[in-house]
Amino acid sequence: MKTDLGVFGRFVTTVIRWLFRILCRIKEEGSERLPDHGPCIVVVNHINFLEVPIIYPFLYPRLTSSLVKRETWENPFLGRLATLWNGIPIRRDTADFTALRTAEKRLREGHILMIAPEGTRSYDGRMGPGNPGVVILALRAGVPLLPIVHYGGERFWYNLKRFRRTPVTLKVGRPFRIKAPEGRVTSTVRRAIVDEMMEYMAALVPEYYRGNYTGRADRNFTYLRTTEFNDG
Repeated sequence: MKTDLGVFGRFVTTVIRWLFRILCRIKEEGSERLPDHGPCIVVVNHINFLEVPIIYPFLYPRLTSSLVKRETWENPFLGRLATLWNGIPIRRDTADFTALRTAEKRLREGHILMIAPEGTRSYDGRMGPGNPGVVILALRAGVPLLPIVHYGGERFWYNLKRFRRTPVTLKVGRPFRIKAPEGRVTSTVRRAIVDEMMEYMAALVPEYYRGNYTGRADRNFTYLRTTEFNDG
C-alpha cells in the first residue's frame, strides 16, 4: 500500500500549490470538514483544468486518487503528473469496469477518490448533468461522499492574459451517504440519485453557476443523508 508521494512527489505538489496561490486568489470555506483518515469519494464540479492543481494540493497530505480520461497520458507532462498523483485512466466512451475496480481498490487502501460526476468540462463555470457512473461506484464501495465545489476559475485564462490574479472560491460541503432503496437499483433510480447529488452540490454555489440545476437546489432529498466521518 502506497503511503506517501515520495520526495519528488512532495516537491512537485508544493511547487504547484504555491504557483496557483500566486496565479489565483483562493478563498477556502469548510476546510475543517476534510477527513484526516479513512476512505471517501470527493465529488467536484468540472469547470476546467484548475480543479486538479488547486484541489489535489488542498487535500494533501491525504493520498488522493482520481479518475482521469485516458487521453491525458498522450501529453508527456500531464501524463507524468497524473501518474505521480495516482490518476486512474478511464475510457469515457464505454463502461470502464477496469477503472472502477482500480478505484474501489484505492478506496479499500484508504485513499480519497476524486471524481467529477459531470465527466465533461463546462468551461463557463455552470454545472452540467451528472453521470450515474459515480452512483455505481459509491454504492459498491459503501463510503461517504464529500462535495467540494469551486467557482471563479472559468476566468483564469482571461485574467492571465491581462496579468491579473483570478479570484477562486473553494467550498467544502457536509459529507453525505447514499440511502439506496431496497431491491434492485435501476438506471432510473441511479439517474435520480446522481441528480440529487448534483443538486446537493449546486446548493453550495451561487445561482449563476447552477446551470442544469438552477432552481432545483435547497430541497429535501430522497436518496441522500448527511453524515459525519465517524458515523457508521
